[in-house]
Amino acid sequence: MRFTTAILVAVLEFTAVLAAPTDLEKRASCTVTSYSALSAAKSSCSTITIGNLAVPAGKTLDLTGLSSGTKVIFSGEVTFGYEEWEGPLVSVSGTKITVTGTSGNLLNGGGASWWDGKGSNGGKTKPKFFAAHKMINSSITGLKIKNTPVQCFSINNSQNLDIESVTIDNRAGDVTNGGHNTDAFDIGSSTGITINKATVYNQDDCLAINSGSDIVFSNGYCSGGHGLSIGSVGGRSDNVVKGVTISDTTVVNSQNGARIKTVYGATGSVSDITYSGITLQNISQYGIVIEQDYQNGSPTGTPTKGVPISGVTMKNVKGTVTSSGTEVYILCASCSNFTWSGVSVTGGKKSSKCKGIPSGASC
Repeated sequence: MRFTTAILVAVLEFTAVLAAPTDLEKRASCTVTSYSALSAAKSSCSTITIGNLAVPAGKTLDLTGLSSGTKVIFSGEVTFGYEEWEGPLVSVSGTKITVTGTSGNLLNGGGASWWDGKGSNGGKTKPKFFAAHKMINSSITGLKIKNTPVQCFSINNSQNLDIESVTIDNRAGDVTNGGHNTDAFDIGSSTGITINKATVYNQDDCLAINSGSDIVFSNGYCSGGHGLSIGSVGGRSDNVVKGVTISDTTVVNSQNGARIKTVYGATGSVSDITYSGITLQNISQYGIVIEQDYQNGSPTGTPTKGVPISGVTMKNVKGTVTSSGTEVYILCASCSNFTWSGVSVTGGKKSSKCKGIPSGASC
């Protein structure tokens, strides 16, 4: 009897070992409320819900390398400990990844701890916020983001990524020695990117496309920043922007409205660009600006032709600049095939420094 019992126990133990891999198969869902649980959730859950979560200083909320089809749901407030480092604070990658935010979600970057008015140009080392790199056939919807230390979304080497109804609120940085270089969406080396219904309050570009193709930005609201930018283009490993449509977007209380900027002395190309249905209000510097002399913080005033700009459509771009602002500024060495219709920017000065104005445009 004892021998039989011993055999039975051994068989049961062996069976348990055989069953172990099945126990490790991904569960339908799990909820993460502690940073230490994140790694296990990535490996074992097909739906990951991020609740109230404190990310330790100097650490990334790492959601890279997710299995195809993984769903990530932000349902609570995520905060980040303070440390001077480059970040990112959040990183997501994978194929067919769905990132959504429920009504109570907030990604709180705690930017005031880093802000010193210098952004990424000096002072404290500040972490970038959200790396959406190598996201393929994926989506990000409904996230609410607050107070990023510097740039918010870095979209790089991604394909067919849809970003919908995202809010980025950096208004707390509108103070002396506050937020700087707080770009909302920086896009590079990506194709098939669609950003719809974004609401942005920041202190730099609402949109900056440095390279990429087949990019759409629509139904947006941009306040307090530097406007809707193609570029700066040039000086990187990838310097081609092609096939961009920016439409039905309002830009208010910002430095610029619609902007295309290529780097002085660089090479590359910008082509097939459409701004359509853009409403401008209280723009302080340029309503529309197209310049081929860009250098960070200090344009040369002399355009170069190494990054030609062609096939630009400005359609129904309307609104006001301040009395000290300039309505339209064009500085080109190689610009061609422009089409303007329904363009009306008023309230400011007429530029006397425009050069190389292409046929179809006016300054």
